[in-house]
Amino acid sequence: MPIRDKVVSADEAVAIIRSGDMVATSGFVGVGTPDAIFTALEKRFLSSAEPRDLGLLFAAAPGDGKDRGLNRLAHRGLIRRAVGGHWSLVPKLGRMAADNLIEAWNLPLGCISQLFREISGRRPGLLSRVGLGTFVDPRQGGGKLNAISTRDLVRVMEIDGQEWLFYQAIPVDVAILRGTTADPDGNISMEREALVLDNLAIAMAAKASKGFVIAQVERLAAADAIPARQVVVPGSLVDCVVLAPPEHHVQTYQTAYNPAFSGQLRVPMDRIPPLPLDERKIIARRCAMELPMGGVVNLGIGMPEAVAAVAREENLLEQVTLTAEPGIFGGIPQGGLDFGAALNPSAIIAQNQQFDFYDGGGLDLACLGMAQADALGNVNVSRFGDRFAGAGGFINITQNARALVFAGTFTAGGLRVEAGQGHLRIAQEGRCRKFVTAVEQVTFNGALAAAAGQRVLYVTERCVFQLTPAGLALVEVAPGIDPERDILALMDFRPVMAEFKPMNDRLFRTAAMGLDAMLLNRPLAERFTLDAARSMLFIDLTGYQVRRDEQVEAVRKQVRSMIEPLGRKVTAVIDYDGCVIDPGVAETWFDMVRDVHGRYYDKASRYTTSAFMRLKLGDELRRREMAPHVFESAGRSSAE
Repeated sequence: MPIRDKVVSADEAVAIIRSGDMVATSGFVGVGTPDAIFTALEKRFLSSAEPRDLGLLFAAAPGDGKDRGLNRLAHRGLIRRAVGGHWSLVPKLGRMAADNLIEAWNLPLGCISQLFREISGRRPGLLSRVGLGTFVDPRQGGGKLNAISTRDLVRVMEIDGQEWLFYQAIPVDVAILRGTTADPDGNISMEREALVLDNLAIAMAAKASKGFVIAQVERLAAADAIPARQVVVPGSLVDCVVLAPPEHHVQTYQTAYNPAFSGQLRVPMDRIPPLPLDERKIIARRCAMELPMGGVVNLGIGMPEAVAAVAREENLLEQVTLTAEPGIFGGIPQGGLDFGAALNPSAIIAQNQQFDFYDGGGLDLACLGMAQADALGNVNVSRFGDRFAGAGGFINITQNARALVFAGTFTAGGLRVEAGQGHLRIAQEGRCRKFVTAVEQVTFNGALAAAAGQRVLYVTERCVFQLTPAGLALVEVAPGIDPERDILALMDFRPVMAEFKPMNDRLFRTAAMGLDAMLLNRPLAERFTLDAARSMLFIDLTGYQVRRDEQVEAVRKQVRSMIEPLGRKVTAVIDYDGCVIDPGVAETWFDMVRDVHGRYYDKASRYTTSAFMRLKLGDELRRREMAPHVFESAGRSSAE
C-alpha cells in the first residue's frame, strides 16, 4: 500500500540528511527559497554538530545578502563544498570560500540549471559553449574560487574542430524544493509562487542519484484535490513535505504576497510612478533607446532594472517582450529583493527552459550591469578582490544575445550628478575607476564578441562606448561634459577616439523623452544612411508600420533622391526587424522593392529576427524573381 501522508515536521525532514551529502536546492534570491527547511537544518547542526561536511549545489543564490536563505548554513563544519551560479546574495558562504574554509566553484547559472536535467537522465554532464574565454574556461581557472578547490568540474572538448566546455554531472543526495500546495501523496503545485524555477529537474536529479526529496509548502490539500495540470512535481518524486510557517514562506524577500507576481491577477501599470531624474534614470533611458521594437529583451540585476520602469513611462511595454532569466516572459521585471519576479507576466516557464531559449539565440538584446571594463571590452561583474559576486546568468546571456548593452555609472563610490535642461554636471566624482587597465576577472570576453560581430555598447551617465575590433571606442558624450577632464583623465587606458556625437539632450530633462515616437515614428529621412565612399545604403525599417500606399511611394522617393545623384548603383542593407506591412499594401510594397532594386541596387541584404517575416520576404522576393535570401542578422548577411 502506498504511503498516503508524507507530511512531516521540518525537524523530521532534515533528520534524514547525512554527513557528506550533496544537497541541491531551489531558490532565486528569495523567490522559491525553502527557508523553513534551511532553518531546521541550521538548528540541527548547532545543537548536535550533525550533519557535517555537506555539499551545496545551487543555480541562483537563494539569499538576501545578509542572513536568510543559504546564509543560514554558513557554519564551519556544516558545509564542506559549494557549487553555485551566483554568490553575491550568499555573502556568508562567500566569506567562507574566501577564507579557504570550504571548497567553492562558480559556474554559469544557466549551465547549472541545465545540468540538473543531465543528472536526472544519468548522463555524464552538460556540453555547452557557454563559458569559453571566461574565468569558467579551465584555461582561465575553471570556475574555482580558492586554492583548496582542486577538482576540475569543467574541461575543454573539441567536436568537429569546434571547442566546447563539458560540465561534469554531480550526483544529488538530497533535493530541497519549495511549492505552494501539497496533498498527502506529496503532489506539489506552485500557483502562488512567483517562479517555477528548476524544482522538477532537481527532484528528478535526486531520484536518478538514488537520493531524497524534501518539499516545503505553505498549505495542504486533501488527497486528489490538486488538479493534475497544476501539479509541477509529482508525488512519486517527493519523499516528505514540510508545512512552513508564514514567516518562512514569503513570496519574495521584499513582498509577502502579490498576486500580480504569480499571474493570478493583473494590476494597472499607469499607477507606477516615474523614476527621479538621476544617474540611474539617465543610464536606463539611454539603454531604452536600444530596445528593439518587436524584440525579446533580458534585463539584468542592478542598474538595468530601471530600464523596465523607463519603458513603461515611455509607453514601450507593448512593443517589446521583457524577460528575466529565472523564467519570466512579459510584464515588468522587478528589482531589489523582488528580483526574479515580474508584475503581470505573460508566461512563467522553468528556469532551465529559459536558458535553452537564451542559449539558442532567442534574445534580441540584453541589458546587463558593468562593474569593470578594460580596453579590449572585457567586463567583470563576478569577482572583486576576495569578494565573490558570481556570474549568475551573465555568461549565458552575454555570449548568446544578438546585441548587448552594459550599463553602469562611469565611476563608483560617492558619485553625484546634477541633470536638467538637457545638460549634465558632475557634482561629486566617484572614488573608484571602473574603466581599468585589466579587469580582475573576465566574465565577458570582448575580443571574442568583437570577432563574432556582436553589437556591444557600454552606457554610462556621461558617455557611451562601443566595442570595435580595435577595442572600446568613445562614441557619445553628454552635453556639459568635458571629454578630457571628465572621461579620459578618469580612465586607465585611452579608448579608440572615433568621431563621437553628443548624447541626446532629452536624456537630461525631467519630462518624458517621447521614446515611443522616437523609436516607432521616426521620420523616414532618419531611417536612410548613405555611405557614398563605399557605395552603401543602409535602410532601418525597425518598427516601421506600412499602412498606406503613400508610405510605399515615400520610400521609393527617398531611395531615388539619395541614389540618382550618385549616378551609380549601390549595395543596400535593409533591417526589417519589427516592421509591419499590412496585407492590403503588401503587393504595392513588394512591387516597389523590385523596382528600386532593379534601378538602384547592385546587391541587397535584408535581415530580420522574425522567422515569419523572413519567410514572407523570401516568398515575395522569389515570386518577383529576385534573390530570396533574407538573413537573421546584419552580421549573418555580411558573412554570407
